[in-house]
Amino acid sequence: MEMKRNKIIRLTLSYLVILFMFVVILYPLIWIVGSSFNPGNSLMSSSIIPKDATLKHYKELFDLEKSDYLLWYWNTLKICFLTMVFSVILVSLTAYSFSRYRFIGRKNGLVTFLILQMVPNFAALIAIFVLALVTGLLDTHLGLILIYVGGAIPMNTWLMKGYLDTIPKELDEAARMDGAGHFRIFWQIIMPLAKPIIAVVSLFTFIMPFTDFILARVLLRSEENFTLAVGLYDMVAKQFGNEFTKFAAGAVLIALPISILFLSLQKYFISGLTAGGTKG
Repeated sequence: MEMKRNKIIRLTLSYLVILFMFVVILYPLIWIVGSSFNPGNSLMSSSIIPKDATLKHYKELFDLEKSDYLLWYWNTLKICFLTMVFSVILVSLTAYSFSRYRFIGRKNGLVTFLILQMVPNFAALIAIFVLALVTGLLDTHLGLILIYVGGAIPMNTWLMKGYLDTIPKELDEAARMDGAGHFRIFWQIIMPLAKPIIAVVSLFTFIMPFTDFILARVLLRSEENFTLAVGLYDMVAKQFGNEFTKFAAGAVLIALPISILFLSLQKYFISGLTAGGTKG
């Protein structure tokens, strides 16, 4: 009886903690969605359940004469997609090299990647700005993409390398005995088994430009090059900028591509594809 009572207490406390965290996470989301349907521009008069719900703010965002929101959305999607593609390619090659090969500087390279993660991006803002200015990449999407890709390599390389280390090396040796070269082993043997970690890296690198504000704010100068984070901030930060409910509507729409990508990749998030890799 004592063990059963302790088990019930532990389960009750666990569910209470989960419920508390659920409320903490969900409440701001419900509030921002409710604010986006509230009439007017002020959040002070907004309510979590609007009495006179309206789609006015969403319509204004899609009005090309009143807002550059669609342009900012396109800029952000372009940057996110290219960042994701280039990051996955470079991270996969780098992680495979560190996982499968032994070479001079391998250990020091991994340690360097680890140390780089201890330095936040904003600590290098001056250096990044000067480098972009010297190379002519200031106020360009290419410069921002290169910075995002470079910043994604260290941590994601560690993440993917740890996963590739779990894939049996016997698969490589068997393929090599059959005449497969290095690139064929990488592309046809390892990468199909690494789909779960590729999906994780893809999601992380796609979300990064959506959530970043500081780097985009420093590098992007013209309004037609703004990303969503910078554009929405400019909407409420400039003089007489009090369009907070429209800001809420724009913030709600940001979740759409991230949600679509997550739902598309969720089947790969469950690892275990390598469990039967050595079985016939």
